[in-house]
Amino acid sequence: MNAPALMPARLLLIEDDPLLGERVQHHLAGQGHLVTLCRRGDEGLDAARGGGFDLVLLDILLPGLDGLSLLAALREQDGVPVMLLSALGDEQDRIAGLSSGADDYLPKPFSLAELSVRVDAILRRVRLERRRWHVPPEGQQASTRYGGLALNHDNETAEYDGCPLALTETEFRLLDALCQHRGQVLSKPYLYQAILHRSFGRHDRALDLHVSHLRRKLRAAGGSAQLLRTVWGQGYMLASELL
Repeated sequence: MNAPALMPARLLLIEDDPLLGERVQHHLAGQGHLVTLCRRGDEGLDAARGGGFDLVLLDILLPGLDGLSLLAALREQDGVPVMLLSALGDEQDRIAGLSSGADDYLPKPFSLAELSVRVDAILRRVRLERRRWHVPPEGQQASTRYGGLALNHDNETAEYDGCPLALTETEFRLLDALCQHRGQVLSKPYLYQAILHRSFGRHDRALDLHVSHLRRKLRAAGGSAQLLRTVWGQGYMLASELL
């Protein structure tokens, strides 16, 4: 069993299967987390909007409001990390979930051991980010500008030419890393470790989908289609000359 987090994390589990929901709730509570369980999508959205959660574990097929609609509504105003848990495990379903703003996707059936590893990885990242908010790295200002891009590290928001980008936490971290290394190619293995906090797998498309989502938001704000470039066989880079 994995060691519990140093401080109890507040988790929101939205799962309509009573057996699985109670099993997951009991398992995560046994690791020291505070777990709130909702069995309907509409009730889960109300709870999530109440704020204060460190992570939302979200089923897709829910009564009252389906998981993807719940995620879309939540992303309008909240960047809380979301992990999707769903029996819809094919590639298109994963693409739909990650493109909608989920931070991770765990297909059913899953082992409690794998669930624990993924939950711990997200919570480690949340703790690191909160420490960064309160103790900025030496020499780093709350806001940083790179040409038309402006990044605010206090609340993890970004703008392009004054237009808000409405980024998720994962997208902000990705954009921040690309800005800090603008003009340089960042490899997928590096970005998986630095941004997603897990090892790169050849069949794992999570990073590609986060890049695609970020690229779409930059273009919608007026950025060049070539601003965030894919360097085939190597990774991704932010074209400094187009900022």
